[in-house]
Parts: sequence; C-alpha cells; structure tokens
Amino acid sequence: MSRPPLNPHHHPAAPGDDGQGTSRDNLGRAIGGGPRPAGIVVISIVVVLEALALLIAGALYIYELVTGAPVASFWGAVFTLGLLLAFSALLFAVGHFLFRGYRWTRAPALVAQLFALTIGFPTMTGGLVLAGLAMVVPALAAIVFLFDKRVVAFASRAGGSRAAL
Repeated sequence: MSRPPLNPHHHPAAPGDDGQGTSRDNLGRAIGGGPRPAGIVVISIVVVLEALALLIAGALYIYELVTGAPVASFWGAVFTLGLLLAFSALLFAVGHFLFRGYRWTRAPALVAQLFALTIGFPTMTGGLVLAGLAMVVPALAAIVFLFDKRVVAFASRAGGSRAAL
C-alpha cells in the first residue's frame, strides 16, 4: 500500500491527525473507501458472539473437567479445550479487525460461518430446531453480507499502513 508523500510544510492540526491529513476519526473513510456499512457491523457482531459462545463452551468444559466428569482421554480433553480457547481468541481478533476494515479478516469470517452451518444444519434436522436456527440464521446473514460490494470495498485495508522505522 503506497502512501502519499509528506508535505514538509504541513503540521498536524489536531492530536488525532497522523501528519498526512488523515485523522483517526476519518480513518474508516480514508482507508475503507467510505462510511462503515451496516454489513460490517452485523458480521462483526455475529463473529464476536460466536467467539463468546466458544469461550463459554470452554469455561463449561473446564468446569466439567474440574468437577470430575468422565473423559476417555485426559490429554484429548485438554487438547479440545485448547482448540476451543484458540478458536475463540481467533474469532475475537477477526471480529475486531473486520470492524476496523482489514482485508485478511474476510476469509476466516467466511470459514467460521461455514463451520457454523455444518454444525447448525444437523442440529436443526436432529430435533433441536431452535439451537440449529440460532446457528444457521446468523451464519447465513454473515455470509450474505460478506459478499456485499460495500463490505468488500470497506474491508480492503491491507495492514501495516505506517512505516516501521
């Protein structure tokens, strides 16, 4: 991502100004190509709620392990717990950076929604209709919004927009 040349006579007018005429308040417009679309907000909320659900599942899993629930393999249970917590942390990061307009977040957000669909449809058809719908409907909404042209235009920030030295 190229940056415009700095004007040596330009002095930042406000504390939020980065010296290039782009204030923090207008960062979303300058980098993402316009105001933040509603689709970005919806997708970010869905992804963060999924991360929160995984974190709660991890907490319940810890509770079950501590209270002595029988497991076939202790280390398998620890591995599963590690996966739950790692995926939760990943989804929290994806939701945060997607809201800020980073490009790399669209792919993991899509994959998370596909995982939610692969769990939600069998849950729904297996008799737990409300639980299945709670997974399927937000995932479908997020997938639809992920391919909206306004969302794609906004979420095009490549990262590393400031010089390292």
